[in-house]
Amino acid sequence: MSIEIRTEEPMDYAKSNEVVYNAFKGATHSDGDEHNLVQRLRASSTFVPKLSLVAVLKNEIVGHIIFSKIIIVKKNNTPLESLALAPVSVHPNYQKKKIGGALINRGHMIAKELGFKSVILLGHPDYYPRFGYSRASKWGIQAPFDVPDEVFMAIELVSGALDGASGVVQYPSAFRIT
Repeated sequence: MSIEIRTEEPMDYAKSNEVVYNAFKGATHSDGDEHNLVQRLRASSTFVPKLSLVAVLKNEIVGHIIFSKIIIVKKNNTPLESLALAPVSVHPNYQKKKIGGALINRGHMIAKELGFKSVILLGHPDYYPRFGYSRASKWGIQAPFDVPDEVFMAIELVSGALDGASGVVQYPSAFRIT
């Protein structure tokens, strides 16, 4: 199976939204709004077009990932720029075929090339550590909402990038976190 990972183009948006919707439809950990979140992120100032990627198999979009800019507000009120990975989506017919991992790895590579040094996510504690994610609390980083420690994670794309980052993540308004 030869998967192509490439930058999402505006002509891909409808199909990507469909993949995101189907990936989370009926999932117990979902609010069913992920496809709308992706649309809001694309329209926001935190959108990084080169970090919105699709997985293509036989000319069909089967996966999508988006990283957007966030800020960690350190305890001294100094902002530290990072990225949020949310969401990563693979159509149910193509899950468990390493497509999500390919999207994550390519996204990390591009993010690093663009000068980003870290990524924050809320995700499954048995899945994301295989890509290098650890509990964000390791660096004193907290979510702006109550969440189990093991599901709020971070990765340094550059060694030492989160040293002294202790603080609270500030998500863009597109996430609709109050």
